[in-house]
Amino acid sequence: MIVSDYTEMYLKEVVQVTESLDREQVEAMVEILTDLREREGRLFVLGVGGGAGNANHAVNDFRKIVGIESYTPTDNASELTARVNDEGWETSFGRWLEVSRLRESDAVLVFSVGGGDEERGISANIVHALRLAKERGSKIIGVVGRNGGFTKQVADACVVIPTVNAETVTPHTEAFQAVVWHLIVSHPRLKKNEMKWESVI
Repeated sequence: MIVSDYTEMYLKEVVQVTESLDREQVEAMVEILTDLREREGRLFVLGVGGGAGNANHAVNDFRKIVGIESYTPTDNASELTARVNDEGWETSFGRWLEVSRLRESDAVLVFSVGGGDEERGISANIVHALRLAKERGSKIIGVVGRNGGFTKQVADACVVIPTVNAETVTPHTEAFQAVVWHLIVSHPRLKKNEMKWESVI
C-alpha cells in the first residue's frame, strides 16, 4: 500500500510539535498540581468541543491515577444545557464554578484550541470563567493552541501547542492536550495509583 503525502506530512508535523513543546511549562503545571493535591484543593477542567471530551477523560485520570478531586461542567448535560438555555452560553461555565464554590485553594485547567478571545467572542464562556478564577485567587493552567489566547494571558502555567501548519491547528492541539495531561498524570511526582495494564506486567 502506498502511504499518501498527507499521512506523511501529518506525522512529520506530530514530530515537530513534540520537539517544540515547552517542557518548562509542563513541569510548572506538575508543580502547581502537586501543591494543589497537598493542599487538598480541587481541580475544575474546562473545555468545549474536543476540549470537552478531553476534559471528561482527564477528570477520570486526575481522580483515579493522581488522587485529586476533579470535576468538569460537561459531565452534567442537564445542568449545562439548562444554564445555556436560561442564562446564556457566555456565563455557563462561570456560574457553574460559582455554585461549585470555587476558591483560592482550587485550580482551573483549560483545554482549548484558541484559549478564548473576548474581542471576537470566541469561547467567551472560558474567558468569563477565568475572570472568576482570577477574582477568587485560584490557580489557572492550560493546554491551548494558536497564540494561547486569554488563557495564556492569565495562566500561572500554560502549554501552548506550537503551530507547525495553519491547516492542522485544531487536530494537533486537541491530540496534544491528551499527550500533555497523560504525561502529567503519569509523572513520578503526581502518579499515586498504578494503571491496570502497567500493574499486571
